[in-house]
Amino acid sequence: MAESRNGPDFANGIDVADLPDGGKLTGYCGNEQVLLVRRGTSVFAVGATCTHYGGPLVDGLVVDDTVRCPWHHACFDLRTGEALRAPAFSPLPCWSVEQREGRIFVGEKLKRTPMRRDEATAQAPDKIVIIGGGAAGFAAAEKLRRERYQGSLVMLSDDDAPPVDRPKLSKDYLAGKAPEDWVPLRGERFYSKNEIDLRLATRAASIDAGSGEVVLADGSRIAFDRLLLATGAEPVQLAIPGADQPHVRTLRSLADCRAIIESARTARRAVVLGASFIGLEVAAALRARNIEVHVVAPDKRPMERILGPQMGDFIRGLHEENGIVFHLEDKASSIDGKTVKLDGGGALTADFVVAGIGVRPRTALAETAGLSLDRGVTVDAFLETSVPGIFAAGDIARWPDPHTGENIRVEHWVVAERQGQTAALNMLGRREKYADVPFFWSQHYDVSINYVGHAEQWDAIEIDGDIAARDCLLRFKRNGRPMAVASIFRDIESLEAEVAMEHQRAA
Repeated sequence: MAESRNGPDFANGIDVADLPDGGKLTGYCGNEQVLLVRRGTSVFAVGATCTHYGGPLVDGLVVDDTVRCPWHHACFDLRTGEALRAPAFSPLPCWSVEQREGRIFVGEKLKRTPMRRDEATAQAPDKIVIIGGGAAGFAAAEKLRRERYQGSLVMLSDDDAPPVDRPKLSKDYLAGKAPEDWVPLRGERFYSKNEIDLRLATRAASIDAGSGEVVLADGSRIAFDRLLLATGAEPVQLAIPGADQPHVRTLRSLADCRAIIESARTARRAVVLGASFIGLEVAAALRARNIEVHVVAPDKRPMERILGPQMGDFIRGLHEENGIVFHLEDKASSIDGKTVKLDGGGALTADFVVAGIGVRPRTALAETAGLSLDRGVTVDAFLETSVPGIFAAGDIARWPDPHTGENIRVEHWVVAERQGQTAALNMLGRREKYADVPFFWSQHYDVSINYVGHAEQWDAIEIDGDIAARDCLLRFKRNGRPMAVASIFRDIESLEAEVAMEHQRAA
């Protein structure tokens, strides 16, 4: 189906004066929306929407010869259309551009040319194994093949489903706003076409670092020259009486999400334990299904530890406006059938319960392999562990962050994807330091919160704008230096904060 044709017809040309240096303009060529970007005397024509979730790139930020998406900070090369940074993986289409007689004309759509194998890739290891079928594992496998890695590539996942776009599980898919075929990161044909030996429902039992082999639960072995550990995190399990009942759920996998959706079909009331990002996104999704939702959490305010008291109060009010009932500074003590008893003496009726009380990194394999651990798997700037040839990425990795000057571990989707991409390059011998600024977003009804940076602690919060009016940017500062920035509907400023942090290093 043809796209709507908004803006000028670039095939007929526009005046050069209509596109100032650094400017962006959306129009069309044929039946496709096109973004024109001018950098000095060069003009680029690329697809107008981000290949991740369709964000309008005209509202994004141009940095050197790249454009960044305003929604989730994907980054594209204006010259080639290549998706340089997750969460986008697919390239933008590109068109030829001609300038003559003071006008700019967009010509034919360009064919993509295969990337040339460079020397490092040509001398790449013969066998790479990835353990984990989440964000980091998928991103690494995709990047390896995009870089024209020709060797054996095995991806082990103990999940039954191919890698999925996990943010959708607590957002649109759970809310019933997205079909299930939107959930996989790629269709099954992607893995066979790219010769990725994806083995589902396959558990790695141990790593024999000495012999360079992964030992599977059935006793078989897979040899590797390079290994990526991307085992992710697992939900913290409730340790109260009744937590093992079938109507008590956690949310991590597609199977978990399907089970919650099935419970929601006939439910009238649900209890969510935990007021974290996942807990409150689940609560919002269930409200979209007209289910009465009660949230129980020990916190004084939702998400105060990450976003501070002002944003915490706003988030509570936003959810209460949408019908959520909070039971804060309280915990569940037991679950007896449909009755959830609270430490404070109260009791709630629930057709089902979702526990979102946190996750913990899955480090058992790393520990038994003798890798260095520090509340996660310790890696260097290249994401290599204490054992040469074994890398780690995603929720399990604790890396030296150049922006904070600290070793940090971050449990966010985009971070995991970008680390998977960097680990892939380094398994090919590129020696590229992981220096991306952490980024995540959280969706609550019609409000999206973007967060750039990392601030486990701060001594001041500087607020620009009005949180209640949903137009704000918060700077979390330590010793006068911004460590992180949270924003609501301040997309350009969020991108600018990301760029500023990229150029800033810890003293």
